[in-house]
Amino acid sequence: MKIKIVSDSTCDIPRELAEKMNITIIPLYVLFADKIYRDGVDITPKEFYEMQKASEELPKTSQPSVGEFSALYEELLEDYDEIISIHISSGLSGTVNSALRAKERFSDRIKVIDSKSISLGIGVQVIEAAMMAMDGIDSARIIERVEEIKKRTELLFTLDTLTYLEKGGRIGKVSSLLGSFLNIKPIVRVVDGIYVPVGKTRSQRQSIIKIVEVMETLLDSKKPETIVIGHGQGYEMALELKSLVESKFDKSVDFLTDTGPVIGVHTGPGTLGIAFY
Repeated sequence: MKIKIVSDSTCDIPRELAEKMNITIIPLYVLFADKIYRDGVDITPKEFYEMQKASEELPKTSQPSVGEFSALYEELLEDYDEIISIHISSGLSGTVNSALRAKERFSDRIKVIDSKSISLGIGVQVIEAAMMAMDGIDSARIIERVEEIKKRTELLFTLDTLTYLEKGGRIGKVSSLLGSFLNIKPIVRVVDGIYVPVGKTRSQRQSIIKIVEVMETLLDSKKPETIVIGHGQGYEMALELKSLVESKFDKSVDFLTDTGPVIGVHTGPGTLGIAFY
């Protein structure tokens, strides 16, 4: 039984790793200055963040259409028996809904999973599913494992500014920090696809220390199995976080990568995040 793993570009899995693990990525779209870019295809993170910093206009994002999902599924099912499609939280995007509507044409050959997360919080679920598919494990066991990891996965991130989150309409419960907007670096936890503030600092360096403290609390003396780090034009700070995390938990970070344009629209440059379970 050949199983194909599909995700969307908000999972922030590096392209080389996705190709190596036979993961198909459907892109979301970034609308910027009257141009439409396919996330990770027509525009790189570096290009996007440079454009974002230079522009006063707030870019917009859009999800793949039902038709795009349907065409992708139809093509993949010519070579695969089943598809497991794992996507950005339905609380933050309509991508899952497009996938669910598209799968109706294909009976039970497609399983769509709402990751209840964003960025590398999706990525760790997708990578585990892909490893299992490559090992020839059946879809029921893969789905069971993904659901288990979904419950255990934590995603923490800090922002250089709340501006983009507020203007993009994705601020959610983080709005409680708006009263102290100036120079605040919030620490945010993603809980069931919703942004929940868990702390605030006055500098990114303090944010890194706070993220590790929150990790310790959430792990409750357990050693993490997987740790991945993402950043939006914050490579040096990402390296500092990597060093501190590896020292604290005696566990190597699995990989460090860029946060893509669609996520960057709402988080802005200077974003730093970590996913683990």
